[in-house]
Amino acid sequence: MKYLFLFLALSACQILDAQSASEIIKKANDKMRGKSSQAEMLFKTTRPTWSREMSVKTWSKGTQLAMILVLSPAKEKGIVFLKRKKEVWNWMPALERSIKLPPSMMTNSWMGTDFTNDDLVKEASVVDDYQHRLLKDTTIGSRPCYKIELTPKASTAVVWGKLHVTIDKNDYLELYTEFYDEEGSLVNVMKADDIKMMDGRLIPTHLEMIPANKKNHKTEIFYKSIQFNREIDDNFFSIEKMKQFN
Repeated sequence: MKYLFLFLALSACQILDAQSASEIIKKANDKMRGKSSQAEMLFKTTRPTWSREMSVKTWSKGTQLAMILVLSPAKEKGIVFLKRKKEVWNWMPALERSIKLPPSMMTNSWMGTDFTNDDLVKEASVVDDYQHRLLKDTTIGSRPCYKIELTPKASTAVVWGKLHVTIDKNDYLELYTEFYDEEGSLVNVMKADDIKMMDGRLIPTHLEMIPANKKNHKTEIFYKSIQFNREIDDNFFSIEKMKQFN
C-alpha cells in the first residue's frame, strides 16, 4: 500500500510540475506579445565573408494574427508575411502575387537569415502545440532561471523535435533557447540580452540566433521600438492589406 501512495504522490508532483512549466511558458510568451504589439526591428545576418542588414515592421494580435513588412533594403522593400491562425501567406511585390506557404516551407530560412519561417511567423504555438516539463534550474548572468523542455504533442505537426527554453524567474524573460531536430541533434541556439524598459515592459532588446554547426554564422535582431496593447482591428491582418503597403 505504501508503494501505491508513493506512486500517487510522485504522479501528483509530475502533474504539478507540468502545470507550472506550462504557466511559465505562457507568461514568457505573453511578456513579448501582450494582447497586441507593433514593433520596428533591425536584422543583421553575419557570414564568414559578408554581413547584411534588413529593417522590418511587425504587428501581432494574440497568437493567431501576425504581419511582417520588410522596409529595407530597397531590393526587398514591400515583401510581406501574414499569419492568420494556421495559414501563412507571403506577398511578393515584384511578382504582384501572394503565395500560401505550405507546412514544408516552415523549416526554411526566413529571408536568408538564421531564423526559420516558423521562428518569425510562428505557425506553431509554444503554448498550445508542445508539452512542457521543468528541468533543473540554472543561472544566466546573475539571473536565476527556469529551464523547461518542450516536446511536440502527438496531435501536432511542428518544426522542432525538442526545445530547451531558459526563462528568468523574476521577469519571465526568455534568455536562452536550444532548438533540436527530430533526431535530437542541436540545430540552433538563441540568446537574448540588452534588457531594457520599452513601452512600460522590461524585455530583451537584442536576440542572437546561432547555428550549432556553422562557424561564424549568426543573425541578430535589434528592437528599435515596440508598443504593446494598442488597438488593431482583425481586418488589418488580411491579404488585401498586404498589397496596400506598396
